[in-house]
Amino acid sequence: MVVIKSRDVPADRFTDLFDRYHGEIYRYVAGRLSASHADDLAAETFLVAFRKQGTLHQADQARAWLYGIATNLIRRHHRDEERRYRALSRVGSHAEPADNDHDRILSRVAAGVVQRELAVALRALRPADRDVLLLVALADLGYAEVGIALGIPEGTVASRLNRARKAVRAALGGADPTRDSSGAIR
Repeated sequence: MVVIKSRDVPADRFTDLFDRYHGEIYRYVAGRLSASHADDLAAETFLVAFRKQGTLHQADQARAWLYGIATNLIRRHHRDEERRYRALSRVGSHAEPADNDHDRILSRVAAGVVQRELAVALRALRPADRDVLLLVALADLGYAEVGIALGIPEGTVASRLNRARKAVRAALGGADPTRDSSGAIR
């Protein structure tokens, strides 16, 4: 087990950690909240990580550890997230077409409807289930990494993910948004 202590870590090793994972953390936060929150929360994630380096006991778990910090920061901003989902669930698609491109117009309208329904479904999930679903969907973490990030067993990750997927699928009328019309996963 590698124990990292703040006073023992050279600045260049922490810089390497930042360079390697900042983009991922930024995209995860942007997907959970918004791009405007992503700059601040991604930076805050690394500030917290720098201050808590002593809590990272295995260097090979740094990625999941950072996602755990980011998820905890997002929880602090939970009211903003809830307001966003509430607003998206009330707003329909008001896309104004620039020309008469029929396929493009249909795509924009369909995307607006799915976005609204998806926002309603995400808002209805228990926060713990939503965290697991979004860590898998937006951050592309595996079960073990989600477990590390949230401090829960892999079995709990699996059951929360299963419950969240069922709820979202039901809210979308049984449709699976990760599959195209031929049934292939996108």
